[in-house]
Amino acid sequence: MNTVIIACKTISDELTYSIKKTGVPYSVAWLESGLHNTPKKLNERLAETFDSISADRVLLAMGFCGNAIQGIKAGGFELIIPYVDDCISLLLGSIKNRAEISSEFAAYFLTEGWLRGERNISVEYKYAVDKFGEEEAKSLAAAMFGHYRTIALLDTGLAPIAPLLNATEYIAKILELEQKVIPATLSYIEQLLTGPWTTDKFIIKRPGEEVTASDLVIRI
Repeated sequence: MNTVIIACKTISDELTYSIKKTGVPYSVAWLESGLHNTPKKLNERLAETFDSISADRVLLAMGFCGNAIQGIKAGGFELIIPYVDDCISLLLGSIKNRAEISSEFAAYFLTEGWLRGERNISVEYKYAVDKFGEEEAKSLAAAMFGHYRTIALLDTGLAPIAPLLNATEYIAKILELEQKVIPATLSYIEQLLTGPWTTDKFIIKRPGEEVTASDLVIRI
């Protein structure tokens, strides 16, 4: 069966590694990570990408992403989607695991791929400083991130974690957040690549079927 992966560049390291590990021969259509900030644009880009693909099966290597996948329709292919709200939950193994960690640490999660994104937390803060000044930027950051207590860096084991800690140390001090390293997993990505696609972990759409709001209800 001809299979194509559509994936966000945020998890390019993890997906590339998993493809090599599992040995699947699938090609990948990459989406810019910055699209996550605008669900409508992400939805439109997904629709465009679907229209350009000729395949029997599409594996969507991303989460719901602010319900950006709602309304997208499988073309002439079967569509497999992980049942996760975003790539963080994908790397933590489930929405439930993420919720448990968040409740314990009040965590703002980051990965190396997230930090490479066009509009990551550090980039946004520096932009605010340039536009509004240091004091106003701190006030805005406190309003946006004040309910967090931790910057949680996901460690997939693919790269040294020390550079990530160094990269986020500045913003952690500004926001008065503790840094923690949280073990992550590639098992969900690997199951997406190889199956089995069980209905408790994946949304499965037959050719021509649409992703609806009811598919995206969060169950923990």
